Amino acid sequence: MNYLSEKNIFAGEKIGVNWSQFWQKEDWWTVWIAVTLILFSLFKLVSRIPVPGNWNTNPLQAFAGAQFFHFLLLGGGLALITGLAITVMREKVHSYLVSFPIVFGLSLLAFTLSRQVTLNRYQFDSVIWALLLGLLISNTVGLPRWLAPAARTELFIKTGLVLMGAEILFSRILLLGTYGLGVAWLVTPIVLIFMFIMGTKLFKIESKALVATISAATSVCGVSAAIAAGAATRARREEISYAISLSLLFTVLMMIVFPNLIKLAGLSEAVGGALIGGTIDSTGAVVVAGAMVGKKAMEVAAIIKMIQNTLIGVVAFFLSLYWVTRVEQGAPGSRPSLLQIWERFPKFIIGFVLASVFFSFILTPALGAPEVDNILKLTRGLRNWLFCLAFVSIGLESSVSRLMALGKGGWPVYLYITGQLFNIALTYLAAVFFFGGKFFPAVM
Repeated sequence: MNYLSEKNIFAGEKIGVNWSQFWQKEDWWTVWIAVTLILFSLFKLVSRIPVPGNWNTNPLQAFAGAQFFHFLLLGGGLALITGLAITVMREKVHSYLVSFPIVFGLSLLAFTLSRQVTLNRYQFDSVIWALLLGLLISNTVGLPRWLAPAARTELFIKTGLVLMGAEILFSRILLLGTYGLGVAWLVTPIVLIFMFIMGTKLFKIESKALVATISAATSVCGVSAAIAAGAATRARREEISYAISLSLLFTVLMMIVFPNLIKLAGLSEAVGGALIGGTIDSTGAVVVAGAMVGKKAMEVAAIIKMIQNTLIGVVAFFLSLYWVTRVEQGAPGSRPSLLQIWERFPKFIIGFVLASVFFSFILTPALGAPEVDNILKLTRGLRNWLFCLAFVSIGLESSVSRLMALGKGGWPVYLYITGQLFNIALTYLAAVFFFGGKFFPAVM
């Protein structure tokens, strides 16, 4: 317990802050790196984030309108800023910088594959390809020792999640008012608790951290929630990877199937959009599925998912609290200190929340929505690259045999399916109640 002294805050004793932890711990560096990238975007020190273009049969078409120098500049910039963090944390930066270009190159390949026109239409996006490329290497030739230093999953993905917080603007959330809150904030905690009880009590899955991670991924917002829940419960890397893999697989399936089912059922666009936003895990897949139903459905779905995303920090906090007070409590009668809860709480969530507040209540009033949208294009582009780097790293560090062992007996899969079916049923009822037009006036 390094952040504060080990005296019990609940007992009213004084504590001291070890300030060095704010620049020696990776969790805090994810915040500082994200803040730096936001400032670069705000002050136009970064003017564009390069990505490969679309292609059909020839992958080289993806680079027809791009200068390779821009990709080198992006990779060098990310290596420099993350390398600085690793240096300050007193880790081996030379080994990291030697191996980082390979991880970045795999991320560029994943981006290129994701831009294939047909596959892109079905949301085979860069993170899926990044995970597959990493898994291919780790489960054939194995992860080379010299490449391991650049597989910094948590550094990449948590930094990306802080940047994601900037995209959650409260002005957009308020477009649906209490209707959107009703669907996202009422259903989500019920599904989360239901799945956790189901997984631990009925299915008797041994790892409560795995159950919590799958439950958060299903009920909140897929990958982002899985990372936050995994950090709060200190889930093993393989458990987080397993939850993410389940989420990505079923996200693609639901994105394809759900819009057609909604049309067959004759649901209105508002109800269909709310159902999509509340049940499909990935924000990108939510937008695609919503667009397949209609423009209004896409807008409602995107805002519902954005509202759900605001719960990432809340879920992480309460999981931290629950893990300290219930799962890992000490001797009978002992009281956990606030220090233990603070240590458990994922610090990148603080950056996530502050980024949302900064963009919502400071930047937007000061600069206006159009200028903020331009800044968000840059931070979103950086976030996508960081996520891609993270998923390459996840794949490189994951073993299919270990993942299969986690799913032995099929109970984690049954948990996901059962929880998602319950989520769909409950979200449908909430969507009809709030957006059906019978109890409340129609919106949008």
